[in-house]
Amino acid sequence: MHNFKELKVWQRTRVLVKQVYLLTPELPNSEKYNLRSQMESSAVSIMSTIAEGSGRGSDIDFARFLDMSLGSAHELESQLIVSCDLGYFSEDTLDQFTSELSEIERMIVALIKKLRNN
Repeated sequence: MHNFKELKVWQRTRVLVKQVYLLTPELPNSEKYNLRSQMESSAVSIMSTIAEGSGRGSDIDFARFLDMSLGSAHELESQLIVSCDLGYFSEDTLDQFTSELSEIERMIVALIKKLRNN
């Protein structure tokens, strides 16, 4: 078992979740139950799935949950790209978020590899 609060990837994702929640009000009201909801859900899912997996009984189970967390990170990245394409925020904002997401994704992959090699 791992203490998720001590994992750097979880801590970094926690900051990302807050950033997403500060960004999504910039989306139009028509996106409240579409992109906004999906982006917030995807961001929280990354963090929550890391936490859930850390409480599993084996490293193999934890790695499986990290795979799902990685999927949520890719989902959020896609939603950010669509939002930018629709003109809801700037390319600079997109670049900031995708850069942070890429780092989080890299950290998740590294942790998966470490767990699977144990």
